[in-house]
Amino acid sequence: MIDRATIDKIIDAANIVDVVSDFVNLKRAGANLKGLCPFHDDHTPSFMVSPAKNFCKCFSCGKGGNPVHFIMEHEQLSYPDALRYLARKYGIPIEEKELTPEEKQSQGDRDSMFIVNEWARNWFRHQLRETDDGRAIGMAYFRNRGFRDDIIERFQLGYCPESRENTMANDALKAGYQEKYLTNTIDEKDPKNSIGTGLCIKNEQTGRLRDRFHGRVIWPIFTMSGRVAGFGGRVLDAATKGVNVKYLNSPESLVYSKRKELFGLFQAKEAIRKKDLCYLVEGYTDVMAMHQQGVENVVASSGTALTTDQIRLIHRMTNNISVIFDGDEAGIHASERGIDMLLAEGMNVKLLLLPDGDDPDSFARKHNATEYQEYLKTHQVDFITFKVNNTLEKAKGDPVQLSQLITNIAESIAVIPNEITRVLYIRQAAQTLQMEEKLITSAVNTQRQRIKDEERKEIEREERRKSMAPQPEGPEQPTTTEVPVHTAPQPVPSAPYAEEEPLAAIIVEKGEQIMCNVEDENGNEVPLTIVEYIYYSLEDGNFHLRSPLYAQMLSEALQHIKEPNFRAEHYFLNHPDASISAEAFRLTSEREPLSRVYGEPTDKQPADVVPPIVANIKLMQVRNELRQLVEQTKNPKLAADRQAFRTLIEQYNERKRLADELAKEAGQRIVIR
Repeated sequence: MIDRATIDKIIDAANIVDVVSDFVNLKRAGANLKGLCPFHDDHTPSFMVSPAKNFCKCFSCGKGGNPVHFIMEHEQLSYPDALRYLARKYGIPIEEKELTPEEKQSQGDRDSMFIVNEWARNWFRHQLRETDDGRAIGMAYFRNRGFRDDIIERFQLGYCPESRENTMANDALKAGYQEKYLTNTIDEKDPKNSIGTGLCIKNEQTGRLRDRFHGRVIWPIFTMSGRVAGFGGRVLDAATKGVNVKYLNSPESLVYSKRKELFGLFQAKEAIRKKDLCYLVEGYTDVMAMHQQGVENVVASSGTALTTDQIRLIHRMTNNISVIFDGDEAGIHASERGIDMLLAEGMNVKLLLLPDGDDPDSFARKHNATEYQEYLKTHQVDFITFKVNNTLEKAKGDPVQLSQLITNIAESIAVIPNEITRVLYIRQAAQTLQMEEKLITSAVNTQRQRIKDEERKEIEREERRKSMAPQPEGPEQPTTTEVPVHTAPQPVPSAPYAEEEPLAAIIVEKGEQIMCNVEDENGNEVPLTIVEYIYYSLEDGNFHLRSPLYAQMLSEALQHIKEPNFRAEHYFLNHPDASISAEAFRLTSEREPLSRVYGEPTDKQPADVVPPIVANIKLMQVRNELRQLVEQTKNPKLAADRQAFRTLIEQYNERKRLADELAKEAGQRIVIR
C-alpha cells in the first residue's frame, strides 16, 4: 500500500502534458494543447490537454482525466499500479515489500502477465550476458551481425538456452510464478482474451513445461510505455537448416497482439516526435541497424503485413511516415499493399526502396552513418512518383497497362480523407502522367463511389447477420454485459440536477474559502468555510443534494475541509474516482461563467453568491413536494376523510409559505440552464 504523503508527491510531480506526450503528439491550441485521441479512432484532433488544470479530455469519446487516470486508462492499470508507473517516471521512491507467493497469485491476470514478462526479460538478459553459453552462442550471434554492445543493451536483448536442465520454466516456478501465466490458455472465441504469456509449453503427457524460445536469441517487445508485452525469438544461423519458422513470437493474449505492436516504438517515440517523421521497416535487425547508424525514429511491423492498429499508433505521434522496403519485387509489392492503408488514415506517405538485394540491415553494413542518413534523405518519393516510376516504363505503348496504372493511382488517391490533399495529388498525377486533370478526377470519383458502395453493402450484411442471429427467449436466458477491465467510469449526466451544478462548481473551485464568521457555543467567533455553510444550510430543514455525485463531493469536502492546505479543486481533480475528477474538470472548464448564471459580473463575495444558490436548490425540492401534495388531493378516498384532507391542505400551505420565502432568498436573477 502506498502512503498518502507519497501519493501526494506523485500527484504533485505528474505533469499532464509530460505524461500524455509520451503517447500523443500534442500541438498548442491557445492555452491548451490538442492531439489525436489515443482511446478511439480519431482522425481530427479531439483530445484536449489543459496544463492549467493538469487534466486531459477527449471531446469525442469523453475519456481522459488527471495523469493517474490517463495512465490507468491507457495502460489498463489499477490505481495503485498507475501511481507506481508515475513514481518510476519521476524518480519518486516507494517503499514496497517483496510480494509473497499468495500476493503474486492474487494479482489480476493482466497485471500478473506483465509481471511474468518483466521477470522473463531479466532472465533472458542474464543468460545472454552472464552465462558461458549465452556469451559463446547468443552474444556471438549479435556481434557477428555487427551490433555494438550499446545497441544490444538499448533493446535489452537476451538468450534462451537449449538446455533441458537450465530452463526458464524451472526458475520461474521456483520464483513462485503460477503455471497458468507461464503457459497460454487459448480463448477460442477471441485469442486476444487468452490467459498466459506462452513463455512455456506444457507437455500434456508428462506434465512438464518446456521453454517456448529454447535455443533462440530473444527480442523483448515493449508497449509504448515500456512494459514488456511479449517476445520474439530467432533460431541461430547454425540451426536454421530445415527450420520452417526462423522467428517465433509470443502467442496472442490479454497483453500481446502482434497486429497491435510495433517493435522499437518505445525506443523511437521521442525521436519520432522530435523529427516529426517515422521510418517503417520490416524486421527487428533493421531497426537495430538504423539505430546504430544514428537513425532512431524507426519502428518495425515485425514481419507482419501492416495493420490499421499499427498505423494509428504512429499517427498519434506524427503525420509523416517513410516506408522502407527491400529493393526486390517482393518488397515493391509489400510497399504497395501498405500505401492505401496509410493514406486512408490521413498520413503523409513517402516510399524508399533500397538497392536490389539489400534490406536496411545489410545496407547499413555497407555504408557509414553519414552515407546512410544521406541516402534516406535523398531517395524518398511520394506514392504517385513511386507508382509511376515502377509502372510507366512497362506501360509505354500499352493502353491497357496505362489504364491499369491510372486506376491504381486513383485507388490510392480515393482513400485519402482530406479533400484538399486529394485535389493536390490529382493535380500532381495529371502533371506526371501528362494527362488532363479531369480524367484523373473522374477516375478518383469512380473509386470513391465504389468505396461508398462497399461500405453500404458491409453495413447491410452486418444488419442481416444481426437479424438472423438467434435471440434469447424468455427470462431464463441469461444476458451478459462485458465490462472493460480498469475502464475509467464516465461522469454521471448532470442535466437532471441542473440547479445543483452552480453549487457543485463553487464547492470544487472555492470550497475551502471562508464564507463568514459564526459564534460557537462559547460565544467565540469562528470562521465557516463555504463547504461547511452549504452542508449546514441544507441540513437545516432536512434538505439534500439530489445528485449522488454532487452529494458525495460535498460529503468528502466536508470530511477533509479542516485538513491543513486542503484545496478542493486540487483534491477533486486528482480524485481516485475518475467520475468525480471528470465532473470536477467539466464543472470548472466547460461550465458557463457565473456571470451568465447571475446575469452580472462575479465580483461579489461568497456571502452574496452562495445563499441564493442554496435557496434555489431548496426551492426546487419544495416545489416538487407541492406537486406531490396536489396529486394526493386528487385521491377519491380523501373525500370521505375530512380530517386527512384538512391535514394535507395544512401541509400544502406550510410548504407554500416556505416556497415563497425561498423564492425571495433565491431572488429573480438566477437563471437555471
